[in-house]
Amino acid sequence: MTAATTRRIAWVPTVALLVGALYCLLPVAWVVVAATKSGRELFSTFTFLPGTGFTDNVADLSAYRDGVYWRWMLNSLFYAGFGALLSTAVSALSGYALAVYRFRGRETLFNVLLAGVLMPPVILAVPQYLLMAKADMADSYLSVLLPLILSPYGVYLARIYAAAAVPPDVVEAGRMDGGGEWRIFRSVALPMMVPGLVTVFLFQFVAVWNNFLLPYIMLGDDQKFPVTLGLYTLLQQGSNTPALYTLVITGALLAVLPLIALFLVIQRFWSLDLLSGAVKS
Repeated sequence: MTAATTRRIAWVPTVALLVGALYCLLPVAWVVVAATKSGRELFSTFTFLPGTGFTDNVADLSAYRDGVYWRWMLNSLFYAGFGALLSTAVSALSGYALAVYRFRGRETLFNVLLAGVLMPPVILAVPQYLLMAKADMADSYLSVLLPLILSPYGVYLARIYAAAAVPPDVVEAGRMDGGGEWRIFRSVALPMMVPGLVTVFLFQFVAVWNNFLLPYIMLGDDQKFPVTLGLYTLLQQGSNTPALYTLVITGALLAVLPLIALFLVIQRFWSLDLLSGAVKS
């Protein structure tokens, strides 16, 4: 194989990555540009030509129904933030237990969790609604929050990460020093698992933030809607009131900003050394 042929082959993955990046970023670029356009400019100007109505769109969105959009954003922050935090805590405890302890049925339990990873959420949505309705909890914040606490994928990641990051010798040394199981987990294992748990938190936060089906089934009061469901209702009304399209587009752009901010804030944790927590403790 000649050097020229090698160079041509090397270009293939580069071009494929560029095409993939363009495919993913083009809709984002459209939303950014469209959010700057007024209702008249949205349907009368070139697609990627910026408009002059962004500030007016934000003002109109904030004024719509006395600022219900920001209520939706706060609801999403509550569902995603609190839900991801609880889910990460459950995943940390479960993953650590599955990685460190040896007990009968451990692998069977882990395989059941893997089956939960492969199961589409739509299959569970209706049974979850029936359970919440039976408990008289439908159309409440808890009806959306509780089903999100246990994440099979989060437990899977935590188990894999704990098995790689927490050496058995360190756990045994903690036991020999007289530490209880909870203290060993809290003071020794948990600092080692922080980079992996940050990943679990981010994945769960994004999944809950973008979740649409579960709130759509559980909730009837639009004051409890997350931003995804709220924007869907606006889009449905836009078929009769085209002026609402600009509000939907602007709301979609603003709804992405918390995810970008979260990623920028917590990405530094991924650079931590796996054993830095154990050294510090």
